[in-house]
Amino acid sequence: MERHFDEELKELHKQILKMAVFAQEAIYKSIEALKNRDRAQAEEVINTDNRIDALELVIDEKCIDLIARHQPLASDLRFITTGMKINAELERIADLAVDIAQRVLELVDKPVLKPLIDIPKLSIIAQNMVGEAIDAFVKKDIALAKKVVLSDSEADRLRNLVQEELINDYMACDAKTADRAVPLLLIARHLERICDHTTNIAEDVIYMVEGKVVKHHTEEL
Repeated sequence: MERHFDEELKELHKQILKMAVFAQEAIYKSIEALKNRDRAQAEEVINTDNRIDALELVIDEKCIDLIARHQPLASDLRFITTGMKINAELERIADLAVDIAQRVLELVDKPVLKPLIDIPKLSIIAQNMVGEAIDAFVKKDIALAKKVVLSDSEADRLRNLVQEELINDYMACDAKTADRAVPLLLIARHLERICDHTTNIAEDVIYMVEGKVVKHHTEEL
C-alpha cells in the first residue's frame, strides 16, 4: 500500500510540473505575440486555456482523492496540500497570460505607440520567477524559494516605471493615445500579478519543506 501511495505522489508531482510548463508557455507566447503583433499566437494562448483549466481540475481531484484514501500525515500531507495551492496559482498565472493575449488583440491593428522596453524586461522577470519557483518545488530548495519571494520588488518597480511613463509621457500629453496606452498598462499589471502569484508558490514551497508560514512576513526570510 505504501509503495502504491509513493507512486501516486510521484504522478501528482509530474502533473504539477506539466501544469507549470503550460503556464510558462502561455506567458512566453503572450509576450511574443505582443512583440511581434501576432494575432494568431495571441489567439493560440486564449484557445489553449481550456486545456489548462481541465488539468487543474484533474490535479485538484487527485489531491482530494489521495487525502481521502490515505489520510497522509506530516510531510506527505504538506506536499499534497501545497500541490493543491501551487496548482491553483499556476492556473491563475495562465489566466493572466490569457488576459495579456486579449490585450494584444486590442493592439495588433493599431499603430505602435512606443518601443517596448520595460514590459519585455518585466516578462523575463515573471518567467524566471515561475521557473525558479517550480525548481524550488522540485528540489525542495528553500534558498531558491526565498530568492523568488525577494525578486517580487523588482517586478513592482518595473510595473511602476511602465505606468508612470504611459500616463505621464503619453496619456497626459495626448488623450488620443489612451486606446493604445491602456492595454499596455494592463499588460504590465497582468505581469506584475503573475509575479505575485509566483511569490505565493515560493512561500508555499517554504511551508512544504519547513512547515513555516512566511506569507505576509517576508522580513523573516
